[in-house]
Amino acid sequence: MFPFPTTDFPIFLAPMEEVSDASFRRLCKEFGADVLISEFVSSEALIRDVEKSQKKMAFSEVERPFGIQIFGHDIDSLSRAAEIAAAQKPDFVDINWGCPVKKVVVKGAGSAILKDIPKMVRLTAAVVKSVPVPVTVKTRLGWEESDKPIVQVAEMLQDVGVQMLSIHGRTRSQMYSGTADWTLIGEIKNNPRITIPIVGNGDIDSGEKALEYRNKYGVDGIMVGRAAIGNPFIFKEIKDYFAGNSKPEFSYEERVKTCLRHLRSAVEVKGERTAVLEMRRHYAGYFKGIPNFKPKKMQLMLALTVAECEDILK
Repeated sequence: MFPFPTTDFPIFLAPMEEVSDASFRRLCKEFGADVLISEFVSSEALIRDVEKSQKKMAFSEVERPFGIQIFGHDIDSLSRAAEIAAAQKPDFVDINWGCPVKKVVVKGAGSAILKDIPKMVRLTAAVVKSVPVPVTVKTRLGWEESDKPIVQVAEMLQDVGVQMLSIHGRTRSQMYSGTADWTLIGEIKNNPRITIPIVGNGDIDSGEKALEYRNKYGVDGIMVGRAAIGNPFIFKEIKDYFAGNSKPEFSYEERVKTCLRHLRSAVEVKGERTAVLEMRRHYAGYFKGIPNFKPKKMQLMLALTVAECEDILK
C-alpha cells in the first residue's frame, strides 16, 4: 500500500530541477499524472531560509498526492530540512539519494551516498524519526557497474521506516547514458522481505513500454522523467494505452495552446525572464515530430519575452 491515497497503479512525474516546477506539475496532473514531487530542495539552503528553496516547496491542493524532495549530506541539516518540508503539509517527504549531477555529488549528497551505505541508512533513519509524514526515497542501483547494492539497500531502508522506494535503473557512473536495467528493480519487488511499494524509473517513454515494464517487473508504480520534458501528453498516452485505447494525437494547435499555457503559468511562478529561459528545454518535446519546426525552435531559443514566444508560435 502506498503511504498516501492514489490509484492502484500510479504514474509519477519524476522530480527534476528546473523542470518539475508548479506550472509544469499542474499540466502533467491535468494530462493524467497521479503523483507529483517538487524540484529537489537543498537541505542547507532550507535551513538558511533561502527564498528560492522556500518557493520550491509551494504547491496547491490540486497537486495532491504531493511530495517534497530534499537532498543533503549532514544528519542535522537534513533532519531539520525534513521538518521544514513537513511543516508545509505534503503527503510525503522524499529523500534524493540518486541525483548524479556533479555539483550535488561533490558535496556528498545525491547518489554520492551510494559509496557509504551505512551513512545512507543513518541519515535516512534520522529523517524518518524527525517528521510526522511518510518518508520515501529515490535512488539508483549503485555508484558504479561493479557495485550494485540496491537489493540489500532496499531491505535496510525499509527496516528504518522508509514507506516507498523509487529506483532509477542506472548506476551513478552511467549518468543518463545506455539503457536502464530494471532487472534488479524486479528482484527487489519479488523479494518476500519487501513489503513497501517499489516504483520503477528509467527509459519509460511510451505507453507501450510502461505496460511492458509493469507486467515484466511487477512494480507498484512507474515514474516518468526525461520523457515528460515538454511532453505532459505522455501521461495521457500511458493511461490510454493501459485502458486499451489508441495513442492520442495532438495537433500543432493543441501543442501550441498547451505550451503557451505552460509558459504563462511559469511566468506567474518564476517571473518572465526565468520562465522564458527555462522553457527552452521544453520546446523539443512539445513539438517533436512537427515537420519543419526547427527554424521556429531556433527563434524560440533566442526569445526573451512571452510576447516574442507567442508571435513565433502563432
